[in-house]
Amino acid sequence: RRGRLGQEGRASLCSFLLGASVAALPLLLGSSPSLLAAPGLRGRLALALHVAGVNAALVLIYPRPLYKIAVRACFLGFAFGCGLLLSVGRSAWRHFGWYMCSLSLFHYSEYLVTAINNPRSLSLDSFLLNHSFEYNLAALSSWVEFTLEKLFFPELKQITWLSTVGLLMVIFGDCLRKAAMLTAGSNFNHIVQNEKSDTHTLVTSGVYGWFRHPSYVGWFYWSIGTQVLLCNPICVVGYALASWRFFRERIEEEEITLIHFFGEEYLEYKRKVPSGLPFIKGVKLEL
Repeated sequence: RRGRLGQEGRASLCSFLLGASVAALPLLLGSSPSLLAAPGLRGRLALALHVAGVNAALVLIYPRPLYKIAVRACFLGFAFGCGLLLSVGRSAWRHFGWYMCSLSLFHYSEYLVTAINNPRSLSLDSFLLNHSFEYNLAALSSWVEFTLEKLFFPELKQITWLSTVGLLMVIFGDCLRKAAMLTAGSNFNHIVQNEKSDTHTLVTSGVYGWFRHPSYVGWFYWSIGTQVLLCNPICVVGYALASWRFFRERIEEEEITLIHFFGEEYLEYKRKVPSGLPFIKGVKLEL
């Protein structure tokens, strides 16, 4: 039922918050908030004990089906909490902490909004952690670039105004995507649908009045924003090109299905509202 969290959603939310509680460790230890950036083993040991203790709690609380959900949500919460710890103070890894918060919150909120909007389509894949090999390779490439450039060109990673621009892009993109998911309700699905369900309707209100594909527009600018945030010049270009190509093909595939579902109604909508992505007009039809 839309608007209410089911058992899976509640388990994921509790587990995410439990993982994110790692951000409270400095208060419990009476140490600096920059726990991860501090020298010595004390902070690392505290993190290891926190992970072990939380995982043991999840094993005891949840049966195996819910544990699979809980451990993923907890991992994302832990990454979010660690990102908060890195973000505090003047650490050289501060901007990477912003990135960790952005990445983990994006993936967790994909699951949570799906649990609210369309619980029938909810699965472990809703976290988008296994989106594709290419997606995982892109993430790994960005981490490698950031690390190498931090070693050889450390001043490049301290351009705070540029990282702030990237953070604003990330916030805008993620908010637009989640607004699109919430507006579409049960019509939204992470997988392009080939068969029209009885409840499937054409959504043209809200952010869908601005763009035909607001969830893709949000994801496009979110992904590029993560690399601007990290001051990764190579990945900024690579992400922009790869994302543009992916969404061009995805939009064409989806619009063929939407025209099949809604016919002239969608064609009229397509004529009035832009796709929202630069130089992408969608499927071309000979009428």
